[in-house]
Amino acid sequence: MRIVYVILALLLAAIVAAGAVSLWVFRSVNGAHAHDKSAVYVKIDKGSTPKEILSKLTAEGIISSETPTLIYLKLFGDGSKLQAGEDQFPSPVTPLQVLKILEKGEDRTIKLTIPEGFTRFDIAKRISEKFPQNPPMDENAILALMDDTSLISDIAPTAKNLEGYMYPTTYNLPPDAKPQDIIKLMVGQFRKMWKPEWNDAAKAAGRTTEEIVTIASLVETETAVESERPIVAGVINNRLAKNIPLGIDQTNVYIAKMQGRWDGTINKSDLEVNSPYNTRIKTGLPPGPISSVTESSVEAALFPTPNNYIFYVRNVDLNDGSHWFYASAAEFEKGKAKYQAWLEKEREEKRSAGTN
Repeated sequence: MRIVYVILALLLAAIVAAGAVSLWVFRSVNGAHAHDKSAVYVKIDKGSTPKEILSKLTAEGIISSETPTLIYLKLFGDGSKLQAGEDQFPSPVTPLQVLKILEKGEDRTIKLTIPEGFTRFDIAKRISEKFPQNPPMDENAILALMDDTSLISDIAPTAKNLEGYMYPTTYNLPPDAKPQDIIKLMVGQFRKMWKPEWNDAAKAAGRTTEEIVTIASLVETETAVESERPIVAGVINNRLAKNIPLGIDQTNVYIAKMQGRWDGTINKSDLEVNSPYNTRIKTGLPPGPISSVTESSVEAALFPTPNNYIFYVRNVDLNDGSHWFYASAAEFEKGKAKYQAWLEKEREEKRSAGTN
């Protein structure tokens, strides 16, 4: 009988102890803990065990002790749900909240948005701003990476750089992304966009892939209205056929950016500069693309709308970015005069607003 009492006493002690431990664990995992790391990201490496993860968070001061959380995880949780990634933990935070955050395993990313029509100079500047390297890599160093055309040698064998072949979109990238990897990703996105049948379409049009991308870049910078892009491409073809300079001012902007003197305004000297890119004074296509291109601009370059237009000017009546198109110089001059009058009115309103 005495043995029975001893056993019962031991069981009771065990139950009391288990209850005390459970109460301690419960209070510990539900108790909020303040820390000074709420503004930083904590990286959880792939393959880390639950113990390694909780040890790291304890060392970072995010939880006060790993032991009760580890016990809770073994008894009531699932350590396999804890994921690698870069996480932020608010302060104060409870260990249970920490476990929920770890189960999401969110990776920190930086959004890199490359708008349609961005040049390689614009792209290099944005990459250098968004992804400062250690040591820093400036715009010129990033531009030099864009001179490596091995990524497009099969589709554009004579290209001098990657202008036109870095696809404009929004990329979600890790904070430590390297410029060369970002450039490779952008070129890869262009290659995904480029349809294999377009190579045959370019040949049927009597153009190389590089010429199509060059025309697409001109279309891209001339109009954001997708429905009229094939019309603009038709105008470009008409002027090329008649050996008339294309007269696209964005090529002069591109020259200024190449020469490191673009200040946001096209000057008279920009229009007169002696460069093969100057479509104001040179006939034919410029030596290569002048901006990034989208699918719709490439399709417009490949399948332009046949027309007899030679000129176009901004439609100031709609003022939606669309254009008026003309076959005769006389009609064009009328539209141009209307546009210039509208432009002067806009400038006057801005001057008036600046003085008030």
